[in-house]
Amino acid sequence: MTSKALKCVLALSCGLLAAAANAADSRVIYTPARGAILPKAGNVTNHGGGVIVSAKVVFIFWGPSFNNAASPDYAYARTLQADRNQFGTTPEYRTILEYGVQPSNLGSGTPDWFDTSAPPVKVTDAKVQSKVNSYLASHAFDASTIYEVVIPSASYADSGGSTSCGGPSLAFCAYHSWIGSGSNAIKYTIQPYPSCSGCQVAGWTPVQNQELFFCHETRETATDPTGGGWWDSSGLELDDKCAWAPPPFFGTGGFAYQWEWSNKARACVKTG
Repeated sequence: MTSKALKCVLALSCGLLAAAANAADSRVIYTPARGAILPKAGNVTNHGGGVIVSAKVVFIFWGPSFNNAASPDYAYARTLQADRNQFGTTPEYRTILEYGVQPSNLGSGTPDWFDTSAPPVKVTDAKVQSKVNSYLASHAFDASTIYEVVIPSASYADSGGSTSCGGPSLAFCAYHSWIGSGSNAIKYTIQPYPSCSGCQVAGWTPVQNQELFFCHETRETATDPTGGGWWDSSGLELDDKCAWAPPPFFGTGGFAYQWEWSNKARACVKTG
C-alpha cells in the first residue's frame, strides 16, 4: 500500500486534487480551519466512487489519558462514544440520505481501542495509517467501517507539513483519508484535539468542538469514502460547503453538529 498526501491551502478543498491523483494512493481531505474562505459552487455531483451505505465507526483513542479516570480526557472519550452511538439515526445524519446513504447504528462495529501508549508530539499521516493497521492486525476488517483516530492535546496531526492545532502551520482541524483502493480500501480519519481558536466555536468545550469535527468527517467519509464520491465543481465535499457558516449548533442528544449541504434544497440544512 502506498501513501501520498496532497497539501491544500486554507481556501481550497482537496476534493479535485484527490480525484485527479492515482486511485491506489491515499490522500487527505481536510476540515478547513476557521476563517478559511471556501468557494460555493452550487450542487454536488457523484464522481462514480460510491458511498458507504450503512456505515460503522470504530474509535482508536491513542494515549493513556483517554483511559485514566482521573483525566478530563476519560469523559471526553466516553462522550464521543455516546455521540457516535446515536448519530447514525439522527435527523442530522439523515441530511446525507439523499446521496444514497442509509441510517445506521454507527456503534455496531468491532470494539473501540483504548491504546494507552503515548503518541508522538507530531503525528504524521504515516503514523495514523500505522495505528489503524495495528488495530486491524487483531480485529476483522470491514469495508463499511470508518476508523477514527483520536489524539490528546499534547499531540498534533501533520500532513506533509500542514498541521492541526498545536502544530507550527495550522491548515486543518481534522481530515479523512483512505489506504488502498476499491472494496478493500481502509477508510480512516484523524481527530486532533481542538486546542486553538482556528478549530473552536466561542464558548464551546473541547469535547463539543470535537463532536463538530466528528460530525463533519464521518458524514464526508460516508459520502466520499475514496475521493470519487460527492463533491462540487470547486472540489468541496458536502460538509466543506457549510463549514463554519451557518454557525454550528447543538442538536439531537445535546451534541454539536454543523449544517450540511442539500442538493434538493440547494442550500445548507440542519436536518434531513
